[in-house]
Amino acid sequence: MQTRNKMLDDISQLMTNAMGVAQGAREEAETAVKSVIDRWLADQDFVTREEFDAVRSMAQKAREENAALSARIEALEKTKS
Repeated sequence: MQTRNKMLDDISQLMTNAMGVAQGAREEAETAVKSVIDRWLADQDFVTREEFDAVRSMAQKAREENAALSARIEALEKTKS
């Protein structure tokens, strides 16, 4: 019975070690994939969310100014007629 417990202990230790190795390999693979994705994203011509929001705000302001100027021109043209 003593050898059976020793054998089960050895198998248990082997499985624990195998799980540790598998966990380490998974973490290393995740790090490698993340690194590749980060490099790919850095090489692309993407804008940050902050840059996008700033340009969108500028475009909205320009549309509003354009509408105001169009209304002003229309009013001026009516007074000339």
